[in-house]
Amino acid sequence: MPYTVALDAFHGPLDLLLYLVKRSEVDVLDIPIATIADQFRDYVLVLQTIDLEVAGDFLVMAFTLMEIKSRAMLHAEAADPADSDKPDPRAELVKQLIEYRRFKEAAAALEERAGQQGARVPRHEPPDATPAAGPVVKPVELWDLVSAFARLVRETQAAGGTVAVDDTPQHVYEAQVRARVAAAGRVRFRDVFPPPHHKARLIGIFLAVLELIRHHGVALDQPDPAGDIWLVAVAGGVEFSSQPPAGGGSVPVVAPPEDDP
Repeated sequence: MPYTVALDAFHGPLDLLLYLVKRSEVDVLDIPIATIADQFRDYVLVLQTIDLEVAGDFLVMAFTLMEIKSRAMLHAEAADPADSDKPDPRAELVKQLIEYRRFKEAAAALEERAGQQGARVPRHEPPDATPAAGPVVKPVELWDLVSAFARLVRETQAAGGTVAVDDTPQHVYEAQVRARVAAAGRVRFRDVFPPPHHKARLIGIFLAVLELIRHHGVALDQPDPAGDIWLVAVAGGVEFSSQPPAGGGSVPVVAPPEDDP
C-alpha cells in the first residue's frame, strides 16, 4: 500500500488549469488548448507517481482537454465560412474556468480580510512588544513544487531506476525535514533529498514535505520566479514527533517502474 496524502491546497483540476493559464501569461478567454493540454498531462503523470487520491479527477480533466484539443484542430482545419457560427470547443471549459477564478479570488479576498480583522488590536491595550514571528516569504504555488519535484526525479533517475521498497515511516521523514529546516532557517527544496535517490525514497520525502506544509510546519519561498524553491522555518509551527502516530505504523512506498514525465 503506497503513501497517500490529502493536501487541501490541491483544490482540483480547475485549480491546476488556472495555474497553467496564469503561468503561460495568456487570457482565460484565449486558452492555447494544445499547449495547456500537454502541460496538464505532464502534471497528471506526476500526480499519479506520488499517488495522490485526487489523481482520478485530474485524469478526467486530462481526457476532456485532449478531446477539446482534437475538436479544435478539426475546427481549424475545416476553415469553412459556413461553420463560423459553430461554438468554440473551448467555450464551456472557459466558462467553468472563469467561474472558478471568480470563486477563488473571492475566497482569497475573504481570507485576507479575516487576517486583517484578526490582526487588529483594541485601542485600550498596549502595543505588543514581542518580536516578529519570522521572515516574510513570498507565497509559492504548490503546483510549482510539483514541477520542481518532477525535475528532481527526472535528473536523479536519468540513468534508469529500479523498483524499490522504502519502509521508512513517513513521520520519520517529516521529523528529519522539519529538524533540518529549523536548524538552518531555510533550506533549498532539492537539498532535503539526500542520497540514495531511489524513487520510492524521493516520493516518501516529498510526501513528508507536503504534510509539513499542510500542517504549517514549514513555509515555501521563491525569491526568483524562475529560481529555486526554499523551505522556510515557521515560528511556532506544529511539532512532529519521531514516534509513529497513534494507531498507525510504517507504510511502505513502492516506486512505480514507469518513466517519469
